[in-house]
Amino acid sequence: MDSWKLEYRCFNPQQQGLREALCTLGNGYFACRGAAPEATADDVHYPATYIAGCYNRLQTEIAGETIENESLVNAPNWLLLSFRIEGGDWFNLSEADILSYHQQLDIKQAILTRTLRFRGPAGRHTCIEQRRLVSMDQPHLAALQTLIYAEDWSGAIEIRSALDGHIVNAGVERYRDLNNLHLKSLTAESVTDDMCWLEVETNQSHIRIAQAATTRFWRGDKVIGLKPRVDRLEGSISHLYKTELDANQPLRIEKIAAIYTSRDHAISEPGLEARKAVAQSATFEQLAGRHILLWKQLWRRFDFDIVHEDAEEEDRTEQILRLHILHLIQTTSPHVMDLDVGVPARGLHGEAYRGHIFWDELFVFPLFNLRMPEITRALLRYRYRRLDEARRAARKAGYHGAMYPWQSASNGREESQHLHLNPKSGNWIADNSHLQRHINAAVAYNVWQYYQVTRDMEFLSFYGAEMLLEIARFWASLASYNEELARFVILRVMGPDEYHDAYPDKDQPGLNNNAYTNLMAVWVLLRALDLREILPTQRFSELCQTLNLSKEEFALWDEISRNMHVPFHQDDHGHDIISQFEGYQELAEFDWEGYRNKYGDIQRLDRILEAENDSPNRYKVSKQADVLMLFYLLSSEELDELLTHLGYSFEYETIPRNIDYYLERTSHGSTLSRVVNSWVLARANRPGAWALFTEALNSDVADIQGGTTPEGIHTGAMAGTVDLIQRCFTGIETRGDVLWLNPSLPEGLKSLNLNIRYRQHVLGLQMTTTCVRICTEPSAEQPIQIGIGGKIYHLKQGEVREFQL
Repeated sequence: MDSWKLEYRCFNPQQQGLREALCTLGNGYFACRGAAPEATADDVHYPATYIAGCYNRLQTEIAGETIENESLVNAPNWLLLSFRIEGGDWFNLSEADILSYHQQLDIKQAILTRTLRFRGPAGRHTCIEQRRLVSMDQPHLAALQTLIYAEDWSGAIEIRSALDGHIVNAGVERYRDLNNLHLKSLTAESVTDDMCWLEVETNQSHIRIAQAATTRFWRGDKVIGLKPRVDRLEGSISHLYKTELDANQPLRIEKIAAIYTSRDHAISEPGLEARKAVAQSATFEQLAGRHILLWKQLWRRFDFDIVHEDAEEEDRTEQILRLHILHLIQTTSPHVMDLDVGVPARGLHGEAYRGHIFWDELFVFPLFNLRMPEITRALLRYRYRRLDEARRAARKAGYHGAMYPWQSASNGREESQHLHLNPKSGNWIADNSHLQRHINAAVAYNVWQYYQVTRDMEFLSFYGAEMLLEIARFWASLASYNEELARFVILRVMGPDEYHDAYPDKDQPGLNNNAYTNLMAVWVLLRALDLREILPTQRFSELCQTLNLSKEEFALWDEISRNMHVPFHQDDHGHDIISQFEGYQELAEFDWEGYRNKYGDIQRLDRILEAENDSPNRYKVSKQADVLMLFYLLSSEELDELLTHLGYSFEYETIPRNIDYYLERTSHGSTLSRVVNSWVLARANRPGAWALFTEALNSDVADIQGGTTPEGIHTGAMAGTVDLIQRCFTGIETRGDVLWLNPSLPEGLKSLNLNIRYRQHVLGLQMTTTCVRICTEPSAEQPIQIGIGGKIYHLKQGEVREFQL
């Protein structure tokens, strides 16, 4: 196995959707699914191009209600290139007599290659070789190179090169009953014999999208000038070229496309820029050379090396981790530094969740914090620009401060639906997921972790602190004092679990005192109070004046941070368990064995129970980690400090007891679940961490949820698996101006090497089960503090230190 290649050696229509998602190419500005160039959307193929931040809203009548959905728009298809031989049918992969087929994604170079041989009429053999890229060097450009070999025949061939803007969003079956026509045609024109262009506009957000493409032909080194027949339909434009093939020399075709929108910076208008870009573009090989160079530079920052006792396991693990890094960079590359975009939960790879931004950045940002924190900084600005919308949402709900939405898209309003479709039953049911107020803790946590890694005081002073303070203000207003408990409580929310959105047989949605929510609210309040000592005095004073923050408000935050209620209950052995929420212990135990025997795959237990006219609200079941998220985000030291601050006792044994208790009651209905559970097992030095890690690793490549990956990758799960290698197994923790290292390599993993950035220092980490070696590159930065084994050491630039474990 080549750990830098993802390969498929046959054409499999049933697997095509999955392969298209996994072979998506992108550069942070836009991405193109790995569909065949000749394909149009049908039951097998779904070609699609998505532009970061390009959203549109449509209304649909459903179940007697008008609902409005905002979606990441499927942009015009630039890729279309097909052919037919001597007036026959246009080539169709599903109908051709395929003799050999090989598709390869070069992970290192981000280039997709396809080679196929087929037998045509009269037994003639033809070979096709194709390469494509979405340029990392020039973010508006993409390119396709095609070579056609007539192996044992000569004759006429017709080539069709098109730009198709007659596109709908139809990549998710359960959304197809909703209105999905987002684009209206503006222009479709032939400019020259080798260039055409089109322009469309989203019908609600009025974003203009322009594409231009050149199609050029070569025999050997000789350019062939062909005059096309132009085929123009509403929303599409095609150039049809006729030429001759012979067995002595292949026909080379290069299609270069440019994409611009009216949201772009430093342009006159998108159509002009697109036409100019392709007119001045280099050849495919020249574009590829610069593209490969940029990726080589990125891999210097993001690659790693592991040694596993099983060589095959080592190669497979490295291959999938590198594939995950590829897709994360293609979704959030350095190009996002100049864009107003967030991290879509399903990347720029498909239409699941309509391209919305959830809390997945909680799992994505740690990778970039320690490799290229400038990307995190840019993506956090997405949240800052929507701070006023979060303030409006809080006021509308009767709270103070800023209340961020569970699902966000263009302007930061709440995009969560009131209804969603259960494909198992066909029923439209109430969706209360907007009650996941813990998204606010995630935003605050991301701000704080970015600051801890970078010590970017400018960002904290002018962006991050304001978000932290307004989120703290929200938590304080959401909390209320309970006289009976003599503690503060948080009512009517949902936790990360998502299976539980109400108490059994209650009409009112929401749960009381979700432990994760309550503890993370306290964590945010404490970090907001820390700002008094961290920020420059003048800037902190300015913020207090601007936000009208008083000493009394800070005193209230301090009181809540010492007196928040955390529910506990006892397990069958009489040990204290942190309750997922108040009343959790009163729920019924679930018949796991019976349902596994009946249904086999019960990951989406919520859909199964709803189809039976039942509900997970009645049972001790979880879709994914909830309480265990505390052990994922907080070290045992931090959790000890937090619970002690609240007046609760903490024993280290609390962690393994809670892990065992909730693992037995989790269906892993989310790809994030295995990431979190593997993390907490690894940090607790428990067996099974590597097994869960490899399951999480296979979430997308094996589509373990049975059909979700073709609708888009899972950015959180992909980032989470990489972060297990980067932070969990290394024990990296950034707190108190110290980079803490506490390695805990799981069973089978012999060594781990990677480079990270911490406060402008580039550190090389080499870890085994017995030793840690740290080297720093020369720089002008001040020494940093490294914590190992409870001791703190100063590390100067250019220094090498080795520590025995």
